[in-house]
Amino acid sequence: MIKKIYNSKWFPRLFYVKPDGGKNSGVTAYFLIEWKVLFSVGILRFNEGTREAYHSHAFNALTWWLSGSVTEMKKDGQERDYSPSFIPKYTTRENCHKVKAHKKTFALTLRGPWQDTWKEYRAGMAVTLTHGRKILQVGSNIPQ
Repeated sequence: MIKKIYNSKWFPRLFYVKPDGGKNSGVTAYFLIEWKVLFSVGILRFNEGTREAYHSHAFNALTWWLSGSVTEMKKDGQERDYSPSFIPKYTTRENCHKVKAHKKTFALTLRGPWQDTWKEYRAGMAVTLTHGRKILQVGSNIPQ
């Protein structure tokens, strides 16, 4: 019961470390606070490389790249490089992308409130996820 409360979107977690984007994403999040109904503030550490899944988000986010460099690859084929800057990158919930780190890279992230679902695109399948990365639906309708 306590674990269920602690992992709910209603419970604010302070000084919390977890894989960001799943265990195989290569990104570790060091949250100062993660309170999904309101906001989250954390530092992201990207290991070199990328995960295979394109994904959308449960939240809108501002990201300041602190060190290293990455390429954002969108599902429609667009690519953009990012490196340390005072100007943040704005990521919408609908942004379907993956991020490739060229070396170990750190970023500051400010995230807005979470919606209850988002998508990953795995091996030709659209997967709808919810809190705790629980799978709600698997389909084959993948947008371009």
